[in-house]
Amino acid sequence: MEAIEPVYGTATLLLIAAGAVALLLFLIMKVKLHAFVALVGVSVVTALAVGFPMADIPDVLMFGFADTIGSVAILVAFGVMLGRLLEVTGGAQVLADTLINRFGEKRAPLALGVAALLFGFPIFFDAGLVVFLPIILTVARRFGGSLLFYALPAAGAFAAMHAIVPPHPGPVAATEQLRGDIGVTLLVGIPVAVVAWYVGVYLVSRWLGKRVYVSVSDVVFGQARDAHGRTAEQRAEAGENEGKGAGAGTSKSDGADAPALGHRPPAFGTVLLLLLIPLVLISFDTVLDTLGAAGVLDADSGLPAFLSLLGNTTVALLITVVAAILMLGRPRTSMAGVRGIVDEALGPICAIILITGAGGMFGGVLELSGIGDALSNSLSDLGISLILQAFIIATLLRVAQGSATVALTTTGGLIASAVNDANLGDFQIALLVVAIAAGATVLSHVNDSGFWLVSRFFGMDEKTTLKTWTVMETTLGLSAFVIALGLWAVF
Repeated sequence: MEAIEPVYGTATLLLIAAGAVALLLFLIMKVKLHAFVALVGVSVVTALAVGFPMADIPDVLMFGFADTIGSVAILVAFGVMLGRLLEVTGGAQVLADTLINRFGEKRAPLALGVAALLFGFPIFFDAGLVVFLPIILTVARRFGGSLLFYALPAAGAFAAMHAIVPPHPGPVAATEQLRGDIGVTLLVGIPVAVVAWYVGVYLVSRWLGKRVYVSVSDVVFGQARDAHGRTAEQRAEAGENEGKGAGAGTSKSDGADAPALGHRPPAFGTVLLLLLIPLVLISFDTVLDTLGAAGVLDADSGLPAFLSLLGNTTVALLITVVAAILMLGRPRTSMAGVRGIVDEALGPICAIILITGAGGMFGGVLELSGIGDALSNSLSDLGISLILQAFIIATLLRVAQGSATVALTTTGGLIASAVNDANLGDFQIALLVVAIAAGATVLSHVNDSGFWLVSRFFGMDEKTTLKTWTVMETTLGLSAFVIALGLWAVF
């Protein structure tokens, strides 16, 4: 769908957007209304307030919801299946133990972040997060303390790479709009992303972790299991049944098939191979897309097209889950037992998927309302430094409509003519892309579907997510912008 012609002026539209966000926070944090209900309700009210024709409002609501949930639902489902298989077979613990033995307990958050930076090069933010989730939670369970110590460095690493570094779609699109060189943007973006991550994410996560305690969530993995793969409820039932001479060690629903998987944890190499499968497959897609855009090869036919299909995030995760079933689950239990494990994993994520989709709905209403266009038109000629202008426009678009990718691509288009007139070199254009990405990263809040994904995956309420994730995203973006601004002044 296309955005409507704004019914009101920019100031009025921004007031409506601010009022919608305030109403949403009030309903969720004060009234304690379920986030899914609040998001859908506020989306309807916002659509009415900005002047959408009533007959079009259902389509407007479905625009953002369907687009978000279509990508998130399958991805999250496969992610938690993989995570549960890694957990109950001991694979996540093997990874955590190896990580700690190599880097030490004190450097575990740093090791998680560095690993996420490497994985985040070809993998999108949400896909990387769900693949890494079992490792993050396992390390956090082992050492205790706030989950933020371990979760934010890894999640922030994926966010930094996704926003700043090609071949992710936002920086690639912005570079092409500004007629820059993808290779130069890549060479500039990687060190900027790493330094910005260390300052704006890793150091900030240590500060936040000491001040905000977040317990390890069981929303994805369910209850903790003992060495025999049993939950506390199963152990209690086993104790009761032992005296009756029947049913020991089984659960109410899937007892006959409940696997005692803790006896034979997989080898480290097996687990590492499983994590490398999506990394390698998704790399096919991203590399081939980049080569196709550069005209090096035809990515739409023959072997490149087949490899791109394998590298599609959904297909890559499907292949990874099937491999996990064959390599982790099936050698240790029956297929019925594997089915019980994945069924148990899927149940708790319904709320995650629906709330994330509803967050996309709210952001979609704001996007189609014309708020972004009205804001862009009023800010495109500010008469200030080009790099500062790029950062401000991207920031305001990010705050107004939520999507970092939309903010990146829209800002790139808005300043393209000014960049062409300025006759800038590829290095300066790369710095502009970083500045745009920095603005598109800051102030993640309730109109950003990623905000809800992080909130639900890590078991944080909305207030805590604003105090932690939003703060960290802002310091990450500001760190990247300060680096770009300093290089701009020097070169």
